[in-house]
Amino acid sequence: MGRYILRRLVFAIPTLLGISVVIFAVLALAPGDPLAQFAADPSVPPEVRDQIRENLGLNDPWYIRYFKWLAALVRGDWGYSFTSRVPVLNLIVERLPRTLQVVGVAYLVSILIAIPIGIISAVRPYSLFDNLATTFAFIGFSVPTFFTGPLLIVIFSVRLNWLPFIYDTTLRVTDWETFTRQVRQMIMPVTVLALFQTGSLTRFVRAAMMENLPSDYARTARAKGLGERMVILRHVFRNSMIPVVTLLALGVPTIFTGAIVTEQIFRINGIGELLIKSIQTSDTPVVMAITFIFAVLVVMFNLIADVLYGILDPRIRYD
Repeated sequence: MGRYILRRLVFAIPTLLGISVVIFAVLALAPGDPLAQFAADPSVPPEVRDQIRENLGLNDPWYIRYFKWLAALVRGDWGYSFTSRVPVLNLIVERLPRTLQVVGVAYLVSILIAIPIGIISAVRPYSLFDNLATTFAFIGFSVPTFFTGPLLIVIFSVRLNWLPFIYDTTLRVTDWETFTRQVRQMIMPVTVLALFQTGSLTRFVRAAMMENLPSDYARTARAKGLGERMVILRHVFRNSMIPVVTLLALGVPTIFTGAIVTEQIFRINGIGELLIKSIQTSDTPVVMAITFIFAVLVVMFNLIADVLYGILDPRIRYD
């Protein structure tokens, strides 16, 4: 197992380098000027703009800038934002807790809802519960978040006036009252994200369970006198989790990179909102940092999923 993990980590290095080259080249060759704000400001003389451009290295060819970025990254330097002049790492660390509060909680809620629903739907196929769960799942992953977000705002904020529709990122939880306010402002964005994620995850769990329920090992367990609940939870569910683990593992990196559309709708000052603003202003260091962190997390959680396969199914060998 140790040699397998080490081999995968070694193979991940050229993969990440290739991803970083592609992302950097696309950003460098895309239209847009990081210093466009200075060009529109008549108080900034052209020679000052040229000096800033020279200091930031924007006059160098893109591949030279890439190697400079890579060398700085190896030293742990993520660079400075062209727009805010703040270290990129500080920007990400500042916004990450808000993203984790909303996207992370939504992901956890979707898992806690989807797995029981998927199991019950598979155990009682085509029953009333299964039909309702299937309808709920189809609504969940077929209705986009840019529709459900404004819909909830209109119903619960505008019409009923129950929940705030703008997320207060300055709120600090210090007592019960602020905790209640924090929960109230999280309800709608978490619901929007959880509804979307629960839909697809429920269908995955149901399909995997239905494939394993009539298996020979399940029939053998029943023939030995094991109760149906134990057969499902101890044997069928464990084997059914193998394909579901892939979906869960690949969903974790999206928690750290934020929900771009949902954060925009509810004005959440998170990573997704930062990424959109950075793309609009051609803030290459910030975009590179967020996308590269996402690539690293995808590679890492792919490896974790592969390791979990061996834990769930001892027949899988890594030699």
